[in-house]
Amino acid sequence: MPSAVVFQRFPRAFGRRQKGAAAIEFALVFVLFFAIFYGTVSYSLPLLMMQSFNNAAAEAVRQAVGLVPGQADYQQEASDVIDQQLSWMPNSTRDLVAVVITAPGADGVMSVRISYPYNAHPLVPFLVIPGIGRVPSLPDDLVATASIKLNN
Repeated sequence: MPSAVVFQRFPRAFGRRQKGAAAIEFALVFVLFFAIFYGTVSYSLPLLMMQSFNNAAAEAVRQAVGLVPGQADYQQEASDVIDQQLSWMPNSTRDLVAVVITAPGADGVMSVRISYPYNAHPLVPFLVIPGIGRVPSLPDDLVATASIKLNN
């Protein structure tokens, strides 16, 4: 019979000692979940912007192939294509995008450079984590370039 008495007291004493364990476990799991979620969002948006910049620059120089040399306004055509490709971005962000279009010169090379000052105007606020540093850790400017040689 003494073993039965010990068995009955054990669950009650164990239950009292575990009262705040769920809150502590939730706090630890929440911090881990939030860090993963924040990292995913804070790196996905700049990567989406870079992919859009690369696609817009490549499409702008691709459109130049179909233009009549000497008669076409390469810069205006490229600017129109870039505006169309980046139309998904909010106006406040799109206004900060710098586009440099170099029309084909004597060498026949046309180039397009698109950049955005991400450190000055981040889409998601930076988070400073002790021991890790700033998240997301990105270059100062997000830059995409494309060029094409239009004549021999």
